[in-house]
Amino acid sequence: MGLRTTSIVDVIKRNATVCPDRTAFVFGERRISHAEYARRVEWLAAALAARGITAGDRVVVLSENNPEFVDLLGAAAWLGAILVPINWRLSADEIAYIIGDAAPKLVVADASHRETFLTARPEFAKIAHWIGIGFAAPPFVSLDDCLSAAAAAPPPWGGEGAAVMVHTAAVSGRPRGALVTQAGLLMNAMHAIHVWSVGVDDVSYAPLPLFHIAGLNLLMTCLCAGATSLVTPRFDAQEAARLIADEKATLFVEFAPMLGAVLDAAGGGRSLASLRVAGGLDTPETIARFEAACPDARFFVGFGQTETSGFVTMAPFRERPGSAGRPLLLTSVAVVDESDQPVPTGAVGEIVVRGPGVFEGYWNCPDDTAATFRNGWHHTGDNGAFDADGYLWYKGRSAAKELIKPGGENVYPAEVEAALKAHDAVSEAVVFGIPDKEWGEAIKAVCILRAGAAASADEISAFVASRIARYKRPKHLVLAEQLPRLDDGRIDRVKIKALFS
Repeated sequence: MGLRTTSIVDVIKRNATVCPDRTAFVFGERRISHAEYARRVEWLAAALAARGITAGDRVVVLSENNPEFVDLLGAAAWLGAILVPINWRLSADEIAYIIGDAAPKLVVADASHRETFLTARPEFAKIAHWIGIGFAAPPFVSLDDCLSAAAAAPPPWGGEGAAVMVHTAAVSGRPRGALVTQAGLLMNAMHAIHVWSVGVDDVSYAPLPLFHIAGLNLLMTCLCAGATSLVTPRFDAQEAARLIADEKATLFVEFAPMLGAVLDAAGGGRSLASLRVAGGLDTPETIARFEAACPDARFFVGFGQTETSGFVTMAPFRERPGSAGRPLLLTSVAVVDESDQPVPTGAVGEIVVRGPGVFEGYWNCPDDTAATFRNGWHHTGDNGAFDADGYLWYKGRSAAKELIKPGGENVYPAEVEAALKAHDAVSEAVVFGIPDKEWGEAIKAVCILRAGAAASADEISAFVASRIARYKRPKHLVLAEQLPRLDDGRIDRVKIKALFS
């Protein structure tokens, strides 16, 4: 291991020494201590090493949150392998694309997602090993059999290099794998520990999927603090209210409409009073409801993205309502013009970031990586402005990154537009985001049909849902006679949004 780097495995080993009997994870009725977690990670690392997994190898995991997924995070770090968690909400075609892009040596899946691999695809042909969580069926061997044959684990890899590859939403129609480092994950955890004062007595309710950077971050925060994570397969409001009340949870990170749903569920008599910190993306109305239900708690807001390993600014909502907080300790955040020169206080420009949390780059996308890292900054593609007190105010996305975020998921219009235009009846399509009370943002599409073609909005929307993840399907779809255009013939997206929003 490197003499000057700290790794995820170092954190796991430290916890096994200083707080061995404290509960690290709760999965339903199962409780796993920090000492047991360290043993599980080493054992799984030994099993993977026996199958030839070494530093730099990609390990795909397609699974809901479970103990084995959490073990895999530690075992991959032990070996220096790159974990590639895939969003299980994606379609089979989208999953196959990510697997083809990552070129993994190993695929790990739970039983509920085995059917994804029943159809032979060229993207699957070069995968050397398949491991099933809780099942064994060709080509999968069971994880239990792999563990039973494990010998000694090799020495742990250091903290250098990428820890996970998270495929971000597709700017130009295809997702790119963002290489997030161990250092980035650990730094984000240290920031959260500092801002939220997280300690060994804290308990987090952790329903966010571990394929999402926010889910990974909350897990790593509690792991670094020696705290407890209540990990659930999926979010369920009634179960969330029960867990928070029964386990006296203190931390909750969410995306709308999760917090509102938990507040509704708790109205049946369950107390959320143990919560002292909540954070994420939500409406002022829901935040006010939370503060009324938990008067001793604070809701934190911030700005960040996968490429920055999570939040780079943060503050309590009430400190400066409407802002995204102030830059965190070990992160440089600036707002620049098109020449990458700082803009005056209050002026709008692109948000750029430097620091150990910035990712290594996009997997096999050297041109995209060079573009985002130009002039020594990571260019987020998001616009913002700083006020005189150093609070960042989010001002939307740049034209090159027209991102839509329904319920915390990232959706790029180009990907949805491509799916719409694959329908035989659709000749042109424009997709954009509109405000949505429940989900924060919703996807809206404006389509032109081919001459002589006939199709309903519902039919086209269902077609899109059959090709890409259902959460990317337009919630609103309009069939128009024509689209406004610029002088050069290109579609005038600004005017379309003004007309149809």
